[in-house]
Amino acid sequence: MGVQQVLEQKISQKFAPHFLHIENESHMHSSWRGADSHFKVVLVSDEFNGVRKVARHQMLYQLLAEELKQGIHALALHTYTLDEWHALEQQFPKSPNCLGVGQ
Repeated sequence: MGVQQVLEQKISQKFAPHFLHIENESHMHSSWRGADSHFKVVLVSDEFNGVRKVARHQMLYQLLAEELKQGIHALALHTYTLDEWHALEQQFPKSPNCLGVGQ
């Protein structure tokens, strides 16, 4: 199973998402870290009701601790409650291209 599929499975089991989008953004980064090193996660879950954004991110970092140790360098996390998601009209930010290491 690939890294993206592992992320999808673990997040789906833990958070029972209304919406989950995981995008491999490794191609947007010029680094030696490899093809499965940078991911964007958009997650809408009832688990986030009453939870601050920082705590939401910490929940994901804890869940994905092993994957972060084994090669994931960066996670762009966009976490929403269902009400927040509807207020955004189900849109999430696009990620910019990396300018490259040392630039």
